[in-house]
Amino acid sequence: GLSYTWIFNNNTLYVQEDGRRFVSQETGNLYIAKVEPSDVGNYTCVVTNSKAEQSVQGPPTPLTLRSDGVMGEYEPKIEVRFPETTYAAKGSSVKLECFALGK
Repeated sequence: GLSYTWIFNNNTLYVQEDGRRFVSQETGNLYIAKVEPSDVGNYTCVVTNSKAEQSVQGPPTPLTLRSDGVMGEYEPKIEVRFPETTYAAKGSSVKLECFALGK
């Protein structure tokens, strides 16, 4: 019963997932593709336990842009964290997360 959301700059609104932003409900990680200057700020993870009806906030994590514009190069890779077996009931929905990283 855990779910993950992120808050940007102590705003009461959660970071909205879109074509550039994704919150993994498996790991809680926030992924941002093609970072823009408007993304700079502090991000705070909120973990909610629906069964206990409680939420806990983590510490703020700052996101800054490098002034030199260099991030380094690394080989493309596919990052997958699937369990060895995934079970699903007929008619239910399953979400499998896979990320392509690289430059």
